[in-house]
Amino acid sequence: MKTTREDIRNIAIIAHVDHGKTTLVDELLKQSGVFRENQEVVERVMDSNDIERERGITILSKNTAVMYKGTKINIIDTPGHADFGGEVERVLKMVNGVVLVVDAFEGVMPQTKFVVMKALALSLPVIVCINKMDRPEARPAEVVDEVLELFMDLDASDEQLDCPFVYASARNGFAVLDPNDEKKDMTPLFETILNYIPAPEGDPDANTQVLISTIDYNEYVGRIGIGKVDNGCLKVNQEAVVVNHHDPDKRQKVRISKLYEFDGLAKVDVAEANIGSIVAISGISDIKIGDTICAPENPQAIPFQKISEPTISMNFIVNDSPLAGQEGKFVTSRHIRERLMRELNTDVSLRVEDTDSPDSLKVSGRGELHLSVLIENMRREGYEFAVSKAEVLYKTDDRGKKLEPMEIAYVDVPDEFTGAVISKLQQRKGELRNMGSIAGGYTRLEFRIPSRGLIGYRGEFMTDTKGNGIINTIFDGYDEFRGEIAYRATGSLIAFEDGESVAYGLFSAQDRGTLFIGPGQKVYSGMVIGQSAKAEDIELNVCKKKHLTNTRSSSADEALTLVPPRILSLEQALDFIDTDELLEVTPESLRIRKRILDPTLRRRAGYAKKAAMNS
Repeated sequence: MKTTREDIRNIAIIAHVDHGKTTLVDELLKQSGVFRENQEVVERVMDSNDIERERGITILSKNTAVMYKGTKINIIDTPGHADFGGEVERVLKMVNGVVLVVDAFEGVMPQTKFVVMKALALSLPVIVCINKMDRPEARPAEVVDEVLELFMDLDASDEQLDCPFVYASARNGFAVLDPNDEKKDMTPLFETILNYIPAPEGDPDANTQVLISTIDYNEYVGRIGIGKVDNGCLKVNQEAVVVNHHDPDKRQKVRISKLYEFDGLAKVDVAEANIGSIVAISGISDIKIGDTICAPENPQAIPFQKISEPTISMNFIVNDSPLAGQEGKFVTSRHIRERLMRELNTDVSLRVEDTDSPDSLKVSGRGELHLSVLIENMRREGYEFAVSKAEVLYKTDDRGKKLEPMEIAYVDVPDEFTGAVISKLQQRKGELRNMGSIAGGYTRLEFRIPSRGLIGYRGEFMTDTKGNGIINTIFDGYDEFRGEIAYRATGSLIAFEDGESVAYGLFSAQDRGTLFIGPGQKVYSGMVIGQSAKAEDIELNVCKKKHLTNTRSSSADEALTLVPPRILSLEQALDFIDTDELLEVTPESLRIRKRILDPTLRRRAGYAKKAAMNS
């Protein structure tokens, strides 16, 4: 018989990127007494990974728990970026309701729509938290209307439309039910969670069922499955069977060796867990997301939606440049393969496949950000490798037509740059769907554009809008192939010989375009050292020293003035490379190079490609 467990609430915090989810979780932890009075607490304590802290984004969903008035509130902080949408879809299976965080100024944004759609589809009750009420330009009344309009667009039920609104400033540590109420602490939000989010239900006397929704990984204990106890109870040393809804043949006998529950930021050992509890289970070596841990008597898999397919891929290749192996610790194909296979332990939206070459692996993910975070993590761990330009993954329909992934791009730009942005996106096969004015002299554009049209565009977009534009994208299914897109109008400046760059050589090279290197840097033949001002590639000798003569010219003592080089970040370099180029990634350097380093062979390949296109 089903019963409810009143001493637990399970919630997920969902929002568009940068609307303050992680800061809100910080505040709930602080005000529930998780930290000691004198404890030093870093900001965004839930963003534990270095890249998350530096970029201010959440990449992996995190579990925590707080106690309020004798009730345990399990909280899951989820990512806001579309590239990590796979994380959001899964964790919603563990909770009984969501807190939707919306910025009091920005209002409803594309990713808000994506996460709300997922929550409404699972019939989860929603508490709307209008955050950043301390912003001077906050417009809470209009934002409430936007949220309700979004709910109606997504066919929310009457109960979901009748959701509570809480007004908060996570940074200042207060929440109120009415903007005019006295601003004290987070109590109104805690109370709303207890009153509005249903307690978990299940049958304590039935056979055990635990659906694994997230995987954590630890060097010492291996994979850790995290999920909610739906029925029965789970005990340490219990015999169990692992089954999977999408894999009917799977029946793996296991023993539960370690069981944890969450308490604040820590995992606490427990002997048993009952219905509604969110638990972490270690000791099952190849446990996967979507697996159900059941009692052996009657193993029934819990249905689970399939993980969204990747839309973009890159090749990870063993570095074979003349400078290979000088800066990295892990350089062989075996090292790279092992590291990518380890990533599959926790990242379910990633795919790793073999290619024709033993030195190259095809890695597919949900977007450029998804793959660039993996590349950055690997280089920090001492790996050295090369990557190719990102390419989209095509499909074919029943009639044999080529289909490609599409995106809806929402672009907010200052009015004076609108024309430039529209023209660039239309060149990249974008179709303008909507256009309207928004506050502060900005225009909002809505485009439907092939995913490959956005590859390499963000850097250009920032230049075109002088850093003031915001672009957000959401995957929008597959559509017919839209024809070829020219990614780059300009060619590359290529080093002509191996050696070290000198000021004299760079001085004569800088008139040909924008340089990416300064003097005293190692270069090799075929390495890209800058962006050409013309459409074709230009080969230059930047190691050339001035010939010494025994006559002294009148200008000999004048210093050479070099323009500072444009140093590319990882994202900018991935954006810049063309299809015939690779990015060499090491713990210390990022170098762009031609796939074919030898100039004669490169020219031959160019002629062959042109001939193939003309035939």
